[in-house]
Amino acid sequence: MSAAHALALPQPPMYSEEEYLRLEKDALERSEFLEGMLIPKDAEGPDHNIVKEHVIGELGMILKKSIVCKSFSSTQRVFVPSICSYFYPDILVVCGSNRYGMLDRITIVNPSVVIEILSPSTCEYDCGPKFKLYRDIETLQEYVTIDSRKPYAQVFRRMADNQWILADDAFSLAESITIQTIGATLQMADLYDGTENVSSLLPPPKE
Repeated sequence: MSAAHALALPQPPMYSEEEYLRLEKDALERSEFLEGMLIPKDAEGPDHNIVKEHVIGELGMILKKSIVCKSFSSTQRVFVPSICSYFYPDILVVCGSNRYGMLDRITIVNPSVVIEILSPSTCEYDCGPKFKLYRDIETLQEYVTIDSRKPYAQVFRRMADNQWILADDAFSLAESITIQTIGATLQMADLYDGTENVSSLLPPPKE
């Protein structure tokens, strides 16, 4: 492709932070905001939603008696100030008082844990570029990815020297993952209960 041809292609519209927040307030469908560009949120499949609801349910029971931490679902917006971007994580946990963005009282800026449920259309982005962007949030202590297509989960943790490590993972329904920040151990079999083809992954019943 020639440079002249490339310049002739329509360029995506760019928006200011204020324009994004104004558009999002009245939008019928949510969009994330990355350095001036709107990124529409794709529709989530049944298995994605089942896994997400199970995680929310498990965290709800664990955090029910907590006076420090609380969880939020995918309608809660998060701000990454270093790149002036807004995201909607599938699940996030805040430990301590909520802190909000400068331009509104809806967007949270201090998540302690972010959890993304991976789908075919988001897996590569969530595990790569988006994770790198989330790491710019100073309060974030753990980043968790859970695949909606198969039993597979990873927990990344920030260390004292500000380096991130793979702290835990699971590859089967018989395993579990631990989110240290909130003292939560999640059983993979519970998270995938009811998803398609889950019966083929379970051990046969004892006679």
